[in-house]
Amino acid sequence: MQVERRKPLNARVGIMGVGHYTYWDQFEGLLDVMHQKLETFDKKVLANGVETVNFGLSDCPQHAYEILPKIKAANIDLLFVDMVTYATSSSIGAILRDVDVPIVLVVLQPLDAMDYENATTFIQLCNDDFCSVPEFTGVAMRMGRPIPEVIIGTREGDDAADKEIAEWCQIAKVLHDLKTARFGLMGHALENMYDMQTDPTAITRFFGGHVAMCEPDDIMKHYKQVDPEKSEAKKKEILEFFDTPDPVSDPLTSKLTDADLQTAADVALALEAFVEEKQLDGFAYYYEAEPESEMRKLVTNLIVGNSLLTGAGFPMCGEFDIKTCVAMMIMDRLDIGGSFAEFHPIDFARDTVLVGHDGPHHINIANGKPVIRSLKKYHGKPGSGASVEFNLKVGPITMLSIGVKADGSFKFVIAEGESLDGPIPPTGNTNTHGKFLPDVRTFLKRWVAEGPTHHFALGIGHHAHNIKRIGDILGIESVIIPKD
Repeated sequence: MQVERRKPLNARVGIMGVGHYTYWDQFEGLLDVMHQKLETFDKKVLANGVETVNFGLSDCPQHAYEILPKIKAANIDLLFVDMVTYATSSSIGAILRDVDVPIVLVVLQPLDAMDYENATTFIQLCNDDFCSVPEFTGVAMRMGRPIPEVIIGTREGDDAADKEIAEWCQIAKVLHDLKTARFGLMGHALENMYDMQTDPTAITRFFGGHVAMCEPDDIMKHYKQVDPEKSEAKKKEILEFFDTPDPVSDPLTSKLTDADLQTAADVALALEAFVEEKQLDGFAYYYEAEPESEMRKLVTNLIVGNSLLTGAGFPMCGEFDIKTCVAMMIMDRLDIGGSFAEFHPIDFARDTVLVGHDGPHHINIANGKPVIRSLKKYHGKPGSGASVEFNLKVGPITMLSIGVKADGSFKFVIAEGESLDGPIPPTGNTNTHGKFLPDVRTFLKRWVAEGPTHHFALGIGHHAHNIKRIGDILGIESVIIPKD
């Protein structure tokens, strides 16, 4: 079973072509071919679940200056420049200088190769997509602007080029949501963990979103008003989605109790109502409340509801770690998961390290049906109740930790590894055996040497390169841990 995404992913992607106005009078029909190429590319981009804004063809400086304000007014997240034929850099100079979204130059030739024996200048110009790329990148450097990335391939039947286009559309979806996200922040850091503290203004500065300050009472008022019929339906949903096995070896665990199921369902409903009322896109929290109080029961039983919301595209993060909430959102918008995780004991026999946490989790990347156990106590924290446990899907994984440097700026620490099939402790926590190159000892030394927060977002697949691209776009230092 998968939790359905509540809000569809989207982005607004700009598309423009470039050419050289002198050609149009010289070669009858060439301009029509260029417009056809641009239209074909527009359809290719649309197939990736984004909205496109086509700004047409710029073939001279005047057109660049005419298009520039339209690009700025369109509020796009990414600009593809289709290099339909040779163009002088003046046809894009103003745009390179003043557009503040990522620009990607797209080189998609119609032909795999020219038929040289029957070649004409017309045919060459139809396939001259790459010719002006060095001129464009050189001008970007002269203007002190980011060097545009380049996609190179053929216009049809090129899986590698299509994959790159899809990746950039996915990155656009990340950027689209980050710049308008509302992250709820409630409570305080657990025992004042020094690496957890984050300036909310810095979140807006580097990522664009807003941090909304929330109170536990904002959830409590919904908890007090839970509809009994909705509560029964939520309990049924939970029991259908999760297994509830008997305990194994840990005396802190037991089979899910009726009382813990009831609390988990009621809190999940309250949390959903709270998220809707506050119009949140993510949430980081930690709060303890008075022992034996109803507030403590509420704030220590968010794990099941948080996991369901995280799977639905609303990253929820414990221990007040809003930085990792952002990292989870980045992974979710890349559609690769994004669980809340940290390192657990090393398995020297398997040359792995257990990777997981006590919640919340992106349950759509579970290997099989996730488990709920009742815990008599949450280790290191107050409270007791239902907790989620599962192995991660077997296969490639990516990790992103967002650290804070001495000057207050953020740093992306990124790594790729493998999730291996293997036993995990039946303690009501998620875990997976993480395999990292060249070996677990070397990897962990390299990881901590980069100054990460001890939490990180955990996703499936290998996506370090795209996450680093996002960091570069945002002006954030990004490091990928080497594998050799």
